[in-house]
Amino acid sequence: MKPQYLYVPLLALTLLAGTAAQAGGNHDHKPLHGGIVAEASDLDFELLLSRPGQLTLYVRDHGKPLPLNGASARLTLLSGADKREALLAPVGSERLEAQGDFKLAAGSKVVALVQLPGRKPVNVRFALK
Repeated sequence: MKPQYLYVPLLALTLLAGTAAQAGGNHDHKPLHGGIVAEASDLDFELLLSRPGQLTLYVRDHGKPLPLNGASARLTLLSGADKREALLAPVGSERLEAQGDFKLAAGSKVVALVQLPGRKPVNVRFALK
């Protein structure tokens, strides 16, 4: 006969793990602005080519827009043998933008180093499909 007291802690741990997973998964990672979403440091980063010559980056914390006053980002754009950099600056309080000649196509990769006020720098990687 197996002791009953061993099953109670296992059941409690199983329930707690399920609750923690649900609490962490309450936000969805879908693009809200038509871009590509990547997750890093418990934040969602959405990158998009808003219009020719303009890159935009949005940041969300658990589904809510993160204020970007005082933030900055440096993007490294890799497209085949072409490598370019772009510096993004805040536009209003909800997005970072850069203007320039950006050649992005399917297969391009973007590496972002994002500096948010009061936080450590965050590396984010995007792949265009």
